[in-house]
Amino acid sequence: MGGCAMEHPPLISVEGLSKRFPTRAGDVHALEDVNFSIPRGSIVGLVGESGSGKTTLGRCILRLVEPSEGRVMFDGQNILDLPPKELRALRRRMQIIFQDPFSSLNPRMRVRTIIEEGLIAHRLGGTSRERRDRVATLLEEVGLQADHMTRFAHEFSGGQRQRVGIARALAIEPEFIVADESVSALDVSVQAQILNLLLDLCEARNLTMLFIAHDLSVVEYLCDQVVVMYLGHVVENGSTALVHSQPAHPYTTALLSAAPVPDPFAGRDRNILKGEIPSPLSPPSGCVFHTRCPLMVEHCRQAVPELRAVGGRRVACHRAEDVLAMGPATGAAATL
Repeated sequence: MGGCAMEHPPLISVEGLSKRFPTRAGDVHALEDVNFSIPRGSIVGLVGESGSGKTTLGRCILRLVEPSEGRVMFDGQNILDLPPKELRALRRRMQIIFQDPFSSLNPRMRVRTIIEEGLIAHRLGGTSRERRDRVATLLEEVGLQADHMTRFAHEFSGGQRQRVGIARALAIEPEFIVADESVSALDVSVQAQILNLLLDLCEARNLTMLFIAHDLSVVEYLCDQVVVMYLGHVVENGSTALVHSQPAHPYTTALLSAAPVPDPFAGRDRNILKGEIPSPLSPPSGCVFHTRCPLMVEHCRQAVPELRAVGGRRVACHRAEDVLAMGPATGAAATL
C-alpha cells in the first residue's frame, strides 16, 4: 500500500471532464463527465479494461490532449484556461512516465542528452558541468550508474530503460507525475523493482502520482486510492483497501473475482462478465455497464447513475447497496 499521506487537500481536481474524438463515423466518447481528485502527496491508481479511457484521461490532465469539456484544477488553478506561456511554466510541476520503455527514448540520443533536455528547455541546471553532475545524481537515485549517461538506449534492458525514463521525469523536480502503465511492458521480477523505486521516490520527494494500470494487484500494493473506469466513466472511487475488500460496483466485483491465486486447489467463485465492452462510438443509454451487468434491471437501461457516496466511497451504480449486501468478492486482485 502506498505510503504517501492522504490528509492533504487535493493537488489535482478533475471536474466534469469529457473528451470526444470526431471521426467520419461519429464522435468517439473517450471520456464522459469524469470527476475525482488526487490528494497532495498521495498515489492514486486508475484502472479499467483496455479502451476504458485511462490513458486519455491522464493525457487530458497534463493537457497533452485538449479536453472537450470540464476543468482540471492544479493547485487551485484551471490549467485548461492557461495561455501557452503560463502553461509552459506550469509544466515544470508535472511530468509523465510512458508505458513503453523501448519507444519512449530517442535511440539517437545518449542518456545524458535525454535527461538534460528538460533542464535545458526550462533553463535549469546552470552550466554544462552542473547539468552533468545533476544527471549523474539522478541516474544513481533511480538505481543506475553515473557513467551510464554516455550510453544509448539500445544498450540497456527494459527495466533499465524505464529507470532512465523515470530519471527524465524527475529531472525538473516536478510535484505531480502521471505513470502511464509504466510497468506493464516489463518482466514480473523487474516490475517489483520499479514499483518499489516509485514508492521510495514518492516518499522521498513527496510526489503526487496518478498511476495508470490494468493490474489491480499492483494498484493494491502501491496506491492509496483507486479510481475504476468503464467506457470513459468513473464507476467507483475510494480508498484502495476499502474497494478491494468491499467493492460496491458489479464491474469492480468482476475484476476482483477474476484474480489468479497462487493456490491451484483454492476454491473460487468466479463472476465472469459476458460480452465485450461496447463501442465508444455508440455507448449504451442509461448505465453504460448495463449490457454486461448481472444485476441489471430496467431502470439501469434508462437512467444514468450518479456518482454518489455509498459505504465510504463513491460509486456510480443504482444497485450499489445490493452489491455491498452480497459481500466482498473472492480474491484480492485482478489482471485484465
